[in-house]
Amino acid sequence: MNPKIIGMILATLSSLLIGTSFVITKMGLNHAALKYGSATEKLSFIKSHIWWIGMICMIAGEILNFLAYGFAPAILVTPLGALSVIFGAFFASIFLKEIITVVGKCACALCLLGSIQVVVNSPEDPPIVSIKQIVDLTIHPIFLTYSIIIIVAILVLILFIVPKFGDRSPITFISICSLAGSLTVICAKALGIALKLTFSGNNQLRQPAPYIYLLLMIIFTVTQIIYFNKVLDKFDTNIVTPIYYVFFSTATIAASIIMFRGFDGTPTELISIISGFLQLFVGVFLLNFSRYKVEKASFFEQREDENIEFLDLAYPINSSKNSSTPIRSYSQVKDNDSYDRVLTPC
Repeated sequence: MNPKIIGMILATLSSLLIGTSFVITKMGLNHAALKYGSATEKLSFIKSHIWWIGMICMIAGEILNFLAYGFAPAILVTPLGALSVIFGAFFASIFLKEIITVVGKCACALCLLGSIQVVVNSPEDPPIVSIKQIVDLTIHPIFLTYSIIIIVAILVLILFIVPKFGDRSPITFISICSLAGSLTVICAKALGIALKLTFSGNNQLRQPAPYIYLLLMIIFTVTQIIYFNKVLDKFDTNIVTPIYYVFFSTATIAASIIMFRGFDGTPTELISIISGFLQLFVGVFLLNFSRYKVEKASFFEQREDENIEFLDLAYPINSSKNSSTPIRSYSQVKDNDSYDRVLTPC
């Protein structure tokens, strides 16, 4: 079988497991928050068995993903990660009772079309017959400089940016995850190629390089897991998922192009791949935006149906609580100008 097809199958199975893990992990974080007050305080989420099931799914998905990098180019494997968003939306509709709207279904179709376009036009990896070739590529001055810049950026974000701005925006946490993820992919690709060559009869495990790549991959992966859980705990998945996908895909493809020093394909293939990426980005955004709109609408509908104590305050400014015409529905409160002035912060 063509290695490119094997890589595509492994990447698709990886997306299935990772998409499922997003939902299960969120359930585990919610469970830990209810039980311990905070999911991330003192790493309380590790005490939740639901969270561990999600992590097992994610680890299995990541293993398949790094094996896929050994058979197919990063520019093919990375975009197929968008399928995890589709799987995540599907399972979220079942387990988290989220609703997939018509816009969401169209977004899923857009993601599929974009994935197909990238798969069809992605180039083959350059032939690699030993792990030494990968080592030579990673210690090349250009890629080595890029790697040092990325590591310094991660440390600056962790030590200086997150303490000040971590609670205000998901960008800080997602940037750490994405930058660490791009180096994780490079290590996974090197290790995957070493294993593929070893299984084909050319043993590469006698050299120290595969074990160094394995150690680095574990370090970067643990960093991703820690800060991905932090951003999931503090921000909504509908915000986190599309931003993370765009940042991670961009960082990974940039790292791959820098490592292999260029794009090995025709200009037409490059344009088609960029077009496919744009479809994927738009599809991921629309899918998560549609889920956000559903949640927002559900919030207002819930407020309509509930008897909330603050509605006892729902009287015009110039009327008393003993008035015979109290405002008893959310729509009345929302449409009442006098009450709006009470609720609106100065």
